[in-house]
Amino acid sequence: MSYPISPAISDIFSELVFSATTGGGPGGQHVNKVSTKVTLRWSIQESAIISDEQKAILLSKLANKLTKEGELLLSSHESRSQLKNKEEVIRKLSSLIQQVFERKKARKPTKPGKAAVQRRIDAKKKLSEKKKWRRE
Repeated sequence: MSYPISPAISDIFSELVFSATTGGGPGGQHVNKVSTKVTLRWSIQESAIISDEQKAILLSKLANKLTKEGELLLSSHESRSQLKNKEEVIRKLSSLIQQVFERKKARKPTKPGKAAVQRRIDAKKKLSEKKKWRRE
């Protein structure tokens, strides 16, 4: 089975909806007056750009990050600048999508080495001796 490639942010950019609100973070009184917190909304189910296979993968792996309507919500309010927060939220989306489509390496089962087994047995014997002396 071939694994689908990750969609590019530049391709889905037209489907992203940005909104700015007042938010916490550094800035003192500035944050109360200026809308610098940026929230990104992306409806994965209604996306016309990504394939059905990519949608299925995104919906299953991001299930805990989606709203009831199936929208992905990401926000950023670290900076005092709305532009920097917008760039940050785009970077978050990019890394999230990259993580979803990253192939995980298969774990190869291994056995402990002879020295490790011997150390474990010696430690058990020492503990046993210690407990034996407490009983006597």
